[in-house]
Amino acid sequence: MTKVLSGAGLRGQSAGQTALCTVGKAAADLTYRGYDIDVLADKASFEEVAYLLLYGALPNRHQLHDYEQKLMSLRPLPDELKAVLELIPKTAHPMDVMRTGCSFLGNIEPELPFDKQPSLALHAADRLVATLPAMVVYWYRFSHDGVRVNTHNAQVPSLAGHFLTMLHDEAPSELHTQVMNASLILYAEHEFNASTFTARVCASTLSDLHSCITGGIGSLRGPLHGGANEAAMDMIEPWQSADEAETELMKKLANKETVMGFGHAIYSERDPRNDVIKKWSKKLSDAVGDEYLYAVSERCEEVMWREKKLFCNADFFHASAYRFMGIPTKLFTPIFVCSRVTGWAAHVMEQRSNNRIIRPSADYIGPDHTNWVDIDQRP
Repeated sequence: MTKVLSGAGLRGQSAGQTALCTVGKAAADLTYRGYDIDVLADKASFEEVAYLLLYGALPNRHQLHDYEQKLMSLRPLPDELKAVLELIPKTAHPMDVMRTGCSFLGNIEPELPFDKQPSLALHAADRLVATLPAMVVYWYRFSHDGVRVNTHNAQVPSLAGHFLTMLHDEAPSELHTQVMNASLILYAEHEFNASTFTARVCASTLSDLHSCITGGIGSLRGPLHGGANEAAMDMIEPWQSADEAETELMKKLANKETVMGFGHAIYSERDPRNDVIKKWSKKLSDAVGDEYLYAVSERCEEVMWREKKLFCNADFFHASAYRFMGIPTKLFTPIFVCSRVTGWAAHVMEQRSNNRIIRPSADYIGPDHTNWVDIDQRP
Protein backbone atom coordinates (compact mmCIF):
# COMPACT_ATOMS: atom_id res chain seq x y z
CA MET A 1 0.00 0.00 0.00
CA THR A 2 1.27 3.46 -0.88
CA LYS A 3 2.05 5.65 2.09
CA VAL A 4 0.12 8.89 1.91
CA LEU A 5 1.95 11.99 3.15
CA SER A 6 -0.24 13.87 5.55
CA GLY A 7 1.01 17.40 4.92
CA ALA A 8 -0.57 19.30 2.03
CA GLY A 9 2.16 20.51 -0.30
CA LEU A 10 4.62 18.26 1.60
CA ARG A 11 4.43 20.62 4.58
CA GLY A 12 5.96 19.00 7.64
CA GLN A 13 7.70 16.30 5.57
CA SER A 14 11.47 15.93 5.53
CA ALA A 15 12.82 15.85 1.98
CA GLY A 16 16.52 15.44 2.71
CA GLN A 17 19.47 16.57 4.80
CA THR A 18 21.39 19.85 4.80
CA ALA A 19 24.27 21.33 6.75
CA LEU A 20 23.45 24.86 5.58
CA CYS A 21 20.57 26.09 7.67
CA THR A 22 18.11 25.40 10.48
CA VAL A 23 14.64 26.96 10.41
CA GLY A 24 12.31 26.71 13.38
CA LYS A 25 14.34 24.01 15.11
CA ALA A 26 13.60 25.98 18.26
CA ALA A 27 10.49 28.15 18.40
CA ALA A 28 12.04 31.05 16.51
CA ASP A 29 15.35 29.67 15.33
CA LEU A 30 17.26 30.52 12.17
CA THR A 31 20.93 29.68 11.76
CA TYR A 32 23.35 29.59 8.83
CA ARG A 33 25.89 26.80 9.35
CA GLY A 34 25.24 27.12 13.09
CA TYR A 35 25.49 30.92 13.35
CA ASP A 36 22.38 32.68 14.71
CA ILE A 37 20.80 35.05 12.21
CA ASP A 38 20.68 37.99 14.62
CA VAL A 39 24.43 37.67 15.23
CA LEU A 40 25.20 37.54 11.51
CA ALA A 41 22.91 40.48 10.73
CA ASP A 42 24.57 42.51 13.47
CA LYS A 43 28.22 41.65 12.98
CA ALA A 44 28.79 40.27 9.45
CA SER A 45 28.95 41.72 5.99
CA PHE A 46 26.86 40.09 3.28
CA GLU A 47 30.09 39.07 1.58
CA GLU A 48 31.13 37.18 4.72
CA VAL A 49 27.78 35.37 4.75
CA ALA A 50 28.02 34.55 1.05
CA TYR A 51 31.48 33.08 1.68
CA LEU A 52 30.17 31.15 4.69
CA LEU A 53 27.36 29.57 2.67
CA LEU A 54 29.33 28.87 -0.50
CA TYR A 55 32.75 27.97 0.92
CA GLY A 56 31.74 26.39 4.23
CA ALA A 57 33.24 28.69 6.86
CA LEU A 58 33.56 32.35 7.73
CA PRO A 59 36.56 33.92 5.96
CA ASN A 60 39.54 35.34 7.78
CA ARG A 61 40.52 38.93 7.01
CA HIS A 62 42.78 37.98 4.08
CA GLN A 63 40.21 35.62 2.58
CA LEU A 64 37.47 38.24 2.90
CA HIS A 65 39.58 40.89 1.20
CA ASP A 66 40.35 38.52 -1.69
CA TYR A 67 36.70 37.51 -1.97
CA GLU A 68 35.49 41.12 -2.01
CA GLN A 69 38.03 41.91 -4.72
CA LYS A 70 36.94 38.89 -6.73
CA LEU A 71 33.26 39.84 -6.57
CA MET A 72 34.08 43.41 -7.60
CA SER A 73 36.07 42.13 -10.59
CA LEU A 74 33.09 39.98 -11.64
CA ARG A 75 30.54 42.83 -11.64
CA PRO A 76 30.73 44.05 -15.27
CA LEU A 77 27.93 42.75 -17.46
CA PRO A 78 28.84 41.31 -20.89
CA ASP A 79 27.80 43.54 -23.79
CA GLU A 80 25.63 40.74 -25.17
CA LEU A 81 23.71 40.56 -21.89
CA LYS A 82 23.25 44.33 -21.81
CA ALA A 83 21.82 44.16 -25.33
CA VAL A 84 19.31 41.52 -24.22
CA LEU A 85 18.32 43.52 -21.13
CA GLU A 86 17.74 46.60 -23.28
CA LEU A 87 15.24 44.65 -25.38
CA ILE A 88 13.06 43.81 -22.38
CA PRO A 89 10.15 46.28 -22.14
CA LYS A 90 9.50 48.61 -19.24
CA THR A 91 6.26 46.72 -18.54
CA ALA A 92 8.02 43.42 -17.86
CA HIS A 93 7.95 41.89 -14.40
CA PRO A 94 11.42 42.48 -12.86
CA MET A 95 11.54 38.83 -11.75
CA ASP A 96 11.17 37.85 -15.40
CA VAL A 97 14.10 40.13 -16.16
CA MET A 98 16.25 38.31 -13.61
CA ARG A 99 15.13 34.94 -14.90
CA THR A 100 16.05 35.92 -18.44
CA GLY A 101 19.33 37.50 -17.41
CA CYS A 102 20.43 34.44 -15.44
CA SER A 103 19.50 32.08 -18.24
CA PHE A 104 21.20 34.16 -20.92
CA LEU A 105 24.39 34.42 -18.87
CA GLY A 106 24.38 30.63 -18.83
CA ASN A 107 24.40 30.69 -22.63
CA ILE A 108 27.41 32.95 -23.03
CA GLU A 109 29.30 31.81 -19.91
CA PRO A 110 28.26 28.16 -19.52
CA GLU A 111 29.35 26.20 -16.48
CA LEU A 112 31.71 23.41 -17.51
CA PRO A 113 30.84 19.89 -16.32
CA PHE A 114 31.28 20.04 -12.55
CA ASP A 115 32.59 16.51 -12.31
CA LYS A 116 35.65 17.60 -14.30
CA GLN A 117 36.34 20.98 -12.66
CA PRO A 118 34.23 21.38 -9.51
CA SER A 119 35.87 24.70 -8.62
CA LEU A 120 34.21 26.27 -11.66
CA ALA A 121 30.81 25.80 -10.02
CA LEU A 122 31.92 28.15 -7.25
CA HIS A 123 33.22 30.60 -9.82
CA ALA A 124 29.89 30.52 -11.66
CA ALA A 125 28.08 31.07 -8.36
CA ASP A 126 30.29 34.04 -7.50
CA ARG A 127 29.67 35.48 -10.97
CA LEU A 128 25.91 35.35 -10.35
CA VAL A 129 26.28 36.91 -6.89
CA ALA A 130 28.23 39.75 -8.53
CA THR A 131 25.97 40.29 -11.55
CA LEU A 132 22.35 39.65 -10.56
CA PRO A 133 22.01 43.05 -8.84
CA ALA A 134 23.43 44.74 -11.93
CA MET A 135 21.08 42.84 -14.25
CA VAL A 136 17.90 44.13 -12.66
CA VAL A 137 19.15 47.67 -11.99
CA TYR A 138 20.64 48.02 -15.50
CA TRP A 139 17.30 47.01 -17.01
CA TYR A 140 15.31 49.23 -14.64
CA ARG A 141 17.41 52.34 -15.19
CA PHE A 142 17.53 51.85 -18.98
CA SER A 143 13.85 51.05 -19.43
CA HIS A 144 12.55 53.66 -16.97
CA ASP A 145 15.16 56.45 -17.16
CA GLY A 146 17.00 55.88 -20.44
CA VAL A 147 20.27 55.57 -18.49
CA ARG A 148 22.97 52.95 -18.97
CA VAL A 149 24.43 52.58 -15.47
CA ASN A 150 28.00 51.66 -14.66
CA THR A 151 27.76 48.07 -13.43
CA HIS A 152 31.40 47.81 -12.39
CA ASN A 153 31.65 50.60 -9.80
CA ALA A 154 35.06 49.73 -8.38
CA GLN A 155 34.79 52.45 -5.70
CA VAL A 156 32.06 50.70 -3.67
CA PRO A 157 33.23 47.34 -2.24
CA SER A 158 29.98 46.07 -0.71
CA LEU A 159 27.20 44.59 -2.78
CA ALA A 160 24.73 46.51 -0.63
CA GLY A 161 26.34 49.83 -1.47
CA HIS A 162 26.83 48.82 -5.11
CA PHE A 163 23.12 48.12 -5.58
CA LEU A 164 22.05 51.44 -4.07
CA THR A 165 24.70 53.38 -5.99
CA MET A 166 23.56 51.96 -9.32
CA LEU A 167 19.94 52.69 -8.45
CA HIS A 168 20.38 56.28 -7.24
CA ASP A 169 23.51 57.50 -9.11
CA GLU A 170 25.20 58.39 -5.84
CA ALA A 171 26.90 56.61 -2.97
CA PRO A 172 24.42 55.71 -0.23
CA SER A 173 24.63 56.88 3.35
CA GLU A 174 26.27 54.63 5.90
CA LEU A 175 22.82 53.92 7.40
CA HIS A 176 21.34 52.85 4.08
CA THR A 177 24.33 50.61 3.39
CA GLN A 178 23.98 49.01 6.82
CA VAL A 179 20.27 48.35 6.32
CA MET A 180 20.72 46.88 2.86
CA ASN A 181 23.58 44.71 4.14
CA ALA A 182 21.39 43.37 6.94
CA SER A 183 18.51 42.78 4.53
CA LEU A 184 20.68 40.74 2.19
CA ILE A 185 21.88 38.62 5.10
CA LEU A 186 18.33 38.01 6.34
CA TYR A 187 17.19 36.75 2.94
CA ALA A 188 20.29 34.70 2.05
CA GLU A 189 19.13 31.24 3.11
CA HIS A 190 16.05 29.50 4.50
CA GLU A 191 16.42 25.72 4.23
CA PHE A 192 14.10 23.73 1.91
CA ASN A 193 11.71 26.50 0.91
CA ALA A 194 9.94 26.17 -2.45
CA SER A 195 12.55 27.95 -4.57
CA THR A 196 15.49 26.19 -2.91
CA PHE A 197 13.81 22.83 -3.32
CA THR A 198 13.24 23.69 -6.99
CA ALA A 199 16.95 24.38 -7.38
CA ARG A 200 17.85 21.11 -5.63
CA VAL A 201 15.46 19.07 -7.77
CA CYS A 202 17.04 20.61 -10.86
CA ALA A 203 20.52 19.91 -9.47
CA SER A 204 19.59 16.30 -8.78
CA THR A 205 19.22 15.73 -12.53
CA LEU A 206 22.86 16.91 -12.91
CA SER A 207 21.75 20.07 -14.68
CA ASP A 208 23.97 23.15 -14.82
CA LEU A 209 24.03 25.87 -12.16
CA HIS A 210 22.34 28.51 -14.33
CA SER A 211 19.38 26.20 -14.94
CA CYS A 212 19.09 25.51 -11.21
CA ILE A 213 19.18 29.21 -10.29
CA THR A 214 16.78 30.11 -13.09
CA GLY A 215 14.38 27.51 -11.70
CA GLY A 216 14.73 29.02 -8.24
CA ILE A 217 13.92 32.47 -9.60
CA GLY A 218 10.84 31.07 -11.32
CA SER A 219 9.57 29.55 -8.08
CA LEU A 220 10.27 32.71 -6.09
CA ARG A 221 8.30 34.72 -8.66
CA GLY A 222 5.05 33.07 -7.51
CA PRO A 223 3.02 35.21 -5.09
CA LEU A 224 2.76 32.42 -2.52
CA HIS A 225 6.55 32.47 -2.08
CA GLY A 226 8.13 35.80 -3.03
CA GLY A 227 6.48 39.18 -3.31
CA ALA A 228 4.96 39.51 0.16
CA ASN A 229 7.01 42.67 0.79
CA GLU A 230 5.63 44.19 -2.42
CA ALA A 231 2.08 43.22 -1.44
CA ALA A 232 2.60 44.68 2.03
CA MET A 233 3.77 47.97 0.52
CA ASP A 234 0.82 48.12 -1.85
CA MET A 235 -1.50 47.63 1.14
CA ILE A 236 -0.01 50.13 3.59
CA GLU A 237 1.06 52.86 1.18
CA PRO A 238 -2.37 54.57 0.89
CA TRP A 239 -2.95 54.72 4.66
CA GLN A 240 -2.03 58.08 6.16
CA SER A 241 -2.34 57.27 9.86
CA ALA A 242 -2.23 54.36 12.29
CA ASP A 243 -5.95 54.76 13.00
CA GLU A 244 -6.82 54.62 9.31
CA ALA A 245 -4.64 51.52 9.00
CA GLU A 246 -6.52 49.79 11.81
CA THR A 247 -9.92 50.69 10.33
CA GLU A 248 -9.03 49.47 6.84
CA LEU A 249 -7.27 46.37 8.09
CA MET A 250 -10.29 45.38 10.18
CA LYS A 251 -12.42 45.69 7.03
CA LYS A 252 -10.06 43.34 5.21
CA LEU A 253 -10.26 40.82 8.02
CA ALA A 254 -14.06 41.07 8.13
CA ASN A 255 -14.12 40.38 4.38
CA LYS A 256 -11.72 37.44 4.88
CA GLU A 257 -9.14 39.00 2.57
CA THR A 258 -5.60 37.68 2.59
CA VAL A 259 -3.18 40.00 4.38
CA MET A 260 0.35 39.41 3.13
CA GLY A 261 3.43 39.58 5.35
CA PHE A 262 2.03 37.80 8.40
CA GLY A 263 2.47 34.28 9.77
CA HIS A 264 4.87 31.63 8.54
CA ALA A 265 4.66 27.97 7.63
CA ILE A 266 7.62 27.04 9.83
CA TYR A 267 7.89 29.51 12.72
CA SER A 268 5.33 29.11 15.49
CA GLU A 269 5.97 32.17 17.68
CA ARG A 270 7.87 34.78 15.71
CA ASP A 271 10.04 35.24 12.64
CA PRO A 272 13.51 36.16 13.98
CA ARG A 273 14.27 38.10 10.80
CA ASN A 274 11.42 40.50 11.55
CA ASP A 275 13.00 41.52 14.85
CA VAL A 276 16.09 42.66 12.95
CA ILE A 277 14.49 44.50 10.03
CA LYS A 278 11.88 46.18 12.25
CA LYS A 279 14.65 47.89 14.24
CA TRP A 280 16.29 49.09 11.04
CA SER A 281 12.96 50.34 9.69
CA LYS A 282 12.50 52.42 12.85
CA LYS A 283 15.99 53.93 12.46
CA LEU A 284 15.25 54.79 8.85
CA SER A 285 11.89 56.28 9.82
CA ASP A 286 13.56 58.55 12.36
CA ALA A 287 16.28 59.51 9.88
CA VAL A 288 13.89 60.64 7.14
CA GLY A 289 11.37 62.31 9.47
CA ASP A 290 8.63 59.84 8.57
CA GLU A 291 5.31 60.88 10.10
CA TYR A 292 3.12 57.87 9.44
CA LEU A 293 4.52 54.89 7.49
CA TYR A 294 6.33 53.22 10.39
CA ALA A 295 3.37 53.93 12.70
CA VAL A 296 1.02 52.37 10.13
CA SER A 297 3.25 49.29 9.92
CA GLU A 298 3.46 48.97 13.69
CA ARG A 299 -0.32 49.30 14.09
CA CYS A 300 -0.86 46.58 11.47
CA GLU A 301 1.44 44.33 13.48
CA GLU A 302 -0.57 45.01 16.64
CA VAL A 303 -3.95 44.41 14.95
CA MET A 304 -2.93 41.16 13.27
CA TRP A 305 -1.60 39.77 16.56
CA ARG A 306 -4.65 40.92 18.52
CA GLU A 307 -7.20 39.64 16.01
CA LYS A 308 -5.51 36.60 14.46
CA LYS A 309 -2.46 35.82 16.61
CA LEU A 310 -0.37 36.22 13.46
CA PHE A 311 3.12 37.73 13.71
CA CYS A 312 4.99 39.68 11.06
CA ASN A 313 7.31 37.62 8.90
CA ALA A 314 10.54 38.91 7.36
CA ASP A 315 8.71 40.66 4.53
CA PHE A 316 6.41 43.08 6.34
CA PHE A 317 8.83 45.64 7.79
CA HIS A 318 11.09 45.17 4.78
CA ALA A 319 8.43 47.06 2.83
CA SER A 320 8.78 50.26 4.84
CA ALA A 321 12.57 49.87 5.13
CA TYR A 322 12.96 49.65 1.36
CA ARG A 323 10.59 52.57 0.81
CA PHE A 324 12.56 54.76 3.24
CA MET A 325 15.66 54.03 1.11
CA GLY A 326 13.89 55.13 -2.08
CA ILE A 327 13.68 51.67 -3.63
CA PRO A 328 10.77 51.24 -6.08
CA THR A 329 8.25 48.62 -4.96
CA LYS A 330 8.70 46.54 -8.10
CA LEU A 331 12.35 45.93 -7.15
CA PHE A 332 11.60 44.52 -3.68
CA THR A 333 11.45 40.85 -4.70
CA PRO A 334 14.47 41.07 -7.05
CA ILE A 335 16.54 42.12 -4.01
CA PHE A 336 15.45 38.79 -2.51
CA VAL A 337 17.02 37.06 -5.54
CA CYS A 338 20.26 39.03 -5.20
CA SER A 339 20.57 37.59 -1.70
CA ARG A 340 19.06 34.12 -2.00
CA VAL A 341 21.28 33.18 -4.96
CA THR A 342 23.93 32.41 -2.33
CA GLY A 343 21.68 29.90 -0.57
CA TRP A 344 20.43 28.40 -3.83
CA ALA A 345 23.96 27.89 -5.16
CA ALA A 346 25.14 26.41 -1.86
CA HIS A 347 22.24 23.94 -1.94
CA VAL A 348 23.02 23.02 -5.54
CA MET A 349 26.58 22.13 -4.59
CA GLU A 350 25.43 20.29 -1.47
CA GLN A 351 22.99 18.27 -3.59
CA ARG A 352 25.74 17.43 -6.07
CA SER A 353 28.09 16.27 -3.31
CA ASN A 354 25.90 13.27 -2.44
CA ASN A 355 23.43 13.12 -5.26
CA ARG A 356 20.44 10.95 -6.00
CA ILE A 357 17.80 12.18 -8.39
CA ILE A 358 14.80 13.60 -6.53
CA ARG A 359 11.87 11.66 -7.92
CA PRO A 360 9.01 11.18 -5.44
CA SER A 361 5.98 9.00 -6.14
CA ALA A 362 2.42 10.24 -6.42
CA ASP A 363 -0.88 8.85 -5.12
CA TYR A 364 -3.04 8.20 -8.17
CA ILE A 365 -6.69 9.25 -7.67
CA GLY A 366 -8.02 8.80 -11.20
CA PRO A 367 -10.22 5.98 -12.56
CA ASP A 368 -8.94 2.40 -12.28
CA HIS A 369 -9.66 1.55 -15.90
CA THR A 370 -11.13 3.42 -18.85
CA ASN A 371 -12.37 1.67 -21.97
CA TRP A 372 -11.32 3.00 -25.34
CA VAL A 373 -14.05 4.70 -27.40
CA ASP A 374 -13.55 5.23 -31.13
CA ILE A 375 -13.67 8.87 -32.13
CA ASP A 376 -16.94 8.53 -34.06
CA GLN A 377 -18.72 7.08 -31.01
CA ARG A 378 -17.58 9.74 -28.56
CA PRO A 379 -20.29 12.20 -27.43
